[in-house]
Amino acid sequence: MFTEVDFTKTPVSDVYGSNSFSNALMRERLPKNIYKEIVAVQTGEKELTLEVAEVVAASMRDWAISKGASHYTHWFQPLTGITAEKHDSFIAPTGDGRVIMEFSGKELIKGEPDASSFPSGGLRATFEARGYTAWDVTSPAFLKQDKTGTTLCIPTAFISYYGHALDKKVPLLRSMDALNKQALRVLRAIGNTTTKRVFTTVGPEQEYFLVDGTYFDKRPDMLLTGRTVFGNVPAKGQEMEDHYFGAIKERVAEFMRELNYELWKLGIAAKTQHNEVAPNQFEIAPVYSNTTSAVDANQLVMETMRSVARRHGMEALLHEKPYAGVNGSGKHNNWSMGTDDGINLFEPGENPQSNARFLLFTAAVVEAVDRYALLLRSSVATSGNEHRLGANEAPPAIVSIFFGGPLTEIFDNIADGKNSHSTDSGGSIKLGVTSLPSLPKDVSDRNRTSPFAFTGNKFEFRMVGSSQSIATPNTYLNIAVAQVLSEFADKLEKVSNKNEAIQELIKESYIKHRRVVFNGNGYSDEWVREAERRGLPNVISTPDALQVLLAGDTISMFEKHNVLSKDEMESRYHIYLEKYSKQVNIEAGVMIDIARRSIFPAASKYGAELARDAEAMAAIHAISAPQEKRAKRIAELCSELYDETAKLETALAAAQATEEPFAQSKLYNEKIRSAMEAVRVRIDALEKIVSKEVWPFPGYEDLLFRL
Repeated sequence: MFTEVDFTKTPVSDVYGSNSFSNALMRERLPKNIYKEIVAVQTGEKELTLEVAEVVAASMRDWAISKGASHYTHWFQPLTGITAEKHDSFIAPTGDGRVIMEFSGKELIKGEPDASSFPSGGLRATFEARGYTAWDVTSPAFLKQDKTGTTLCIPTAFISYYGHALDKKVPLLRSMDALNKQALRVLRAIGNTTTKRVFTTVGPEQEYFLVDGTYFDKRPDMLLTGRTVFGNVPAKGQEMEDHYFGAIKERVAEFMRELNYELWKLGIAAKTQHNEVAPNQFEIAPVYSNTTSAVDANQLVMETMRSVARRHGMEALLHEKPYAGVNGSGKHNNWSMGTDDGINLFEPGENPQSNARFLLFTAAVVEAVDRYALLLRSSVATSGNEHRLGANEAPPAIVSIFFGGPLTEIFDNIADGKNSHSTDSGGSIKLGVTSLPSLPKDVSDRNRTSPFAFTGNKFEFRMVGSSQSIATPNTYLNIAVAQVLSEFADKLEKVSNKNEAIQELIKESYIKHRRVVFNGNGYSDEWVREAERRGLPNVISTPDALQVLLAGDTISMFEKHNVLSKDEMESRYHIYLEKYSKQVNIEAGVMIDIARRSIFPAASKYGAELARDAEAMAAIHAISAPQEKRAKRIAELCSELYDETAKLETALAAAQATEEPFAQSKLYNEKIRSAMEAVRVRIDALEKIVSKEVWPFPGYEDLLFRL
C-alpha cells in the first residue's frame, strides 16, 4: 500500500531500503543455505537452480504482498533507452470462485513479453513476437509504489527466441565477466593469489532542469521533444554565475526531499544535491555501487525524478540541451575497478610512483581510451548530446584524458627512463589561518573540461548525456579495458622477471599512447588544433560516430570477449541511426507545426495591427515612423519565416524519402538541422519585437527563472 511519508519526522534509517529486496533482506528472510546459494550465483561461482528460485520466489512474493503488492513485472531495459514492464497479478483461481496468491520460481526466472515492437535492428521480423526476460540476480528486486498501487519489479535481461541480446543489460553483464576474467589474469601474473573477482563500480552524477508545469504544458516542443526548438535568450542567463551551488529554493528543496526519500526507500544511496550552473539546473549524485545495480538505479532515478516533479507541479527535463545559450546537462560517469577483497585498483596510495599495480592498471586505461576513442565517442552519440558536446560547460567531441601535474610527471618519468618520482604527490594544503585545518591534498586536481579525467581513485567519463542509460558507455569502457588487459596478461604470463616486465610494459604502453593525455583547457580552440596535430579523432556528428560499430576490429573485439556478436553489433548500429533520424524528424515536424499554426499567425496579425495603427497615427499626427518600422520589420521576418519553413518542409520530405539508414541520418544531420536553425533565427527575432501579451508561448525568462 502507498502511504504518504512525513519527511520531517521519519528517520532515514527507518525507510532506507524498505522497498528493496536487497541482500540484507534476503539474509533475514531466506534459509541460510539458500542465501549462500544466491550469493554464489551473484558472484558467478554457481548457476541458479529452479529449487533455489522456488524458495526465493515464495519469500519475495510474501514480502511484496505484505507491502500491498498485487502485481509483479519483469522490469527490463530494451534498446529504446528507457525501461519496459508488463504487469501480471499474483492471483490464481481455485475453481470454486476464489483465488490464491501464487508466484513460482519459473515465473521469477523467466518472463515472456511480446518482443515484436521493440527495436531489434533487423535481428527479428515483425511477426516474430517471442522474447524472454531472465532474472538478473546481481540487481535487487524492488517495489514501485504510488497512489495507484504497489508492483513488485524484478530486474531482468531481455533476449530473443534465438538468444540475441535485445537490451542494454545483457552486453553489460557480459562485459563485466570479460573484464573480471582479464583483470584476474593480470593480477595473477603480478603475484596476487587471493582476489577471486574484479568488478567495476559507477557513481553517475545526474544533471537535470526543473520547469514549472504550467509553462511546460504551454510548450508543445518541450512536451514532444524534451527541448525547446525556439526561444529568445533572456537578458540575464548564467553569466552572473549566481546559481551554481547557491541557496536552494524552498519549492525545489521540497521536491529534492521527497525525491531523496523515494530513492532511499528503493535502497538507492542518493547523497549529494546542489544547484548547477544554469538557472533552474540541478544535480543529484549517489554513492558508488556495482555497475550493474548502478545502471538499474540510475534508470530509477530518472523515472522517480519525473514522477516526483509532477507531484510538485513541475517537470524534470533530462534532455542534454533543453535551452540554447546556457549549459546543457550531462551525466558524469565516475568509473572505477575494485576487487572482492577490498582493493581499489585505481587507488594511488601514499607513493603512487612505486605502486606497480596502480600504474599498470592506469596505463591500461590510458591505452584503452586512446585505442578505442572512437568506440567511447560512439557510446555517447545521440541527437541530444550532439547539441551539448563542445557547447557551454561540456567537453569537446575529442576524447582525451586528464591526469594532472603530479601523475603526468610520474608517467613521463617512466616513459623517459628517469627516476619514477613526483615532486608533488599528495601532501596537504596549508591555509594560513589557525582556525582552519590543513586539508589533505589529492594526487591530481580536477578538470571540468576533460572528457575523461582521473579524479583521485577513479575516472570520470564526462561525455555521457543526461538522458542516456549508462549501460552502453560502461559496456564499451569495460570491453576496451578488458582487451588491453588481455594483451598485458599475454605478455606478463610469459616472463619470469615480473618487476622488470611490468616497468617495461608500462613504459612501452605509455610512450605509444600518452598523446591522449591532456591537462589543459579542453574548451579552447587551441586544443582542437593541438588534438588534430596529435592525431586524435574529432567526430562531431552522431551518424559519423556510429560508424565504428561496423569496423572489423571492433566486431572482432566484441566477439572475442563474448559481449556482442557481429549480428548484434550491426543491429545496434541500425537502431541507433534510426533513433537519431526519428528524433530529428520529430523535432523538425514540431517546429514546422509551431511556425505555421502559431508563430506566423500571431506575429503577422500583430504586425498588421501595428501597421494599421501607424497609418491612423500618421493621418492624425503625421508621426508614425517608429511603429511603421516595427511593423515593416515584423512583415519582413514573417515573410522570411514562411519561406524558411517551406524550405525545411521540402528538406524534411527528401530525408523521409531516403531509405538507406546512414544516408538518411546524414541528411537529418547536415540538411535538416541547418534548415531548422534558419527557421529558429526568424522565430527568435520575432519574439524580440512582438508584444509579450501577443506571443503565444512562454519565453525563456519564464522557463528558466520562475519556480
